Amino acid sequence: MRKRWHIRLLMIATLVWVGFWVGGLPSYYQQYSTKFMVIFDLVALVFIAGVVYLVLRSVKRKRLLKVSLWLAFYFTIPLAVYDWLYCGIYLGHGMGFVGRFWYLSVYYAIPWIVFPLIAVGIRSDRSRKL
Repeated sequence: MRKRWHIRLLMIATLVWVGFWVGGLPSYYQQYSTKFMVIFDLVALVFIAGVVYLVLRSVKRKRLLKVSLWLAFYFTIPLAVYDWLYCGIYLGHGMGFVGRFWYLSVYYAIPWIVFPLIAVGIRSDRSRKL
């Protein structure tokens, strides 16, 4: 992976976080019901999985898993740090923000499961076509 690719991914992830932050104002999604947030998370997951599928579709077979793990990294670790800075430090929730803002924290784990599974699915689909 080139340094430029890593910087680009970090910038995209940062822009995604800013978009979700603005979209969650004034209370970073606390103003919505649990039911709404579950539905929101599920819709977001389908959309994100679709985007990841489109990105990984153009990756060479031998690099699929590696790229999927890099995508998972950039869309979990920096976003978790941003959430901790905003929710934990700025809003004063400390590490308790992980439970209070569960609809964010579930995405600290989900990409590590879903993105490699998408890569494996693409790889097996390509193997069947050979």
